[in-house]
Amino acid sequence: MNTIQKLVQEVATARKLYLEQIENVSEAQAKWKPDPEVWNIIEITEHLFWAEQGGVFGMWKTLHAIRNGNIVLSYESPHQDMSIEQVIELTWQAKEKVPAVAVPRLGGPLSFWKTSLNSLQEVLHGFGDDLQESDLRIQAQPHPISGPLDFHQRLEFLRFHLNRHTDQVTQLLGKM
Repeated sequence: MNTIQKLVQEVATARKLYLEQIENVSEAQAKWKPDPEVWNIIEITEHLFWAEQGGVFGMWKTLHAIRNGNIVLSYESPHQDMSIEQVIELTWQAKEKVPAVAVPRLGGPLSFWKTSLNSLQEVLHGFGDDLQESDLRIQAQPHPISGPLDFHQRLEFLRFHLNRHTDQVTQLLGKM
């Protein structure tokens, strides 16, 4: 298994754990909030969908722009050779504001968002098939909060993000 396959598999594992966490959550439970400022499980799942869809689209678009000579290829970054956990530790505030593109906005049934989130694994596999090992340390599109990241870090972020929200759902379920 090469590095790209490993990173894509780590995202698949994190996605599976998240979806297993909410597998038996009823629609009523999915709408529950301990207070108005906290996202419910539907909102978290919708957010995960929008964030990943936008992230993969941005990576794929950037990769092809680099290959076509429309974006300058760069390996330089203030976060060079850091894990995504290190980058987030350096760049995120305690109550970070969600980028507009990833804000939950449609609502609807949890079953729709679970299916939609699950469908992104196939899209991610397609991107992984297009990406080459030599591309991993090239700068991808910047993250809205963390700034410059390479393709390796962007893929790590997908795993980190799913795991972060799995923990958030665990806490929500514990309060019900």
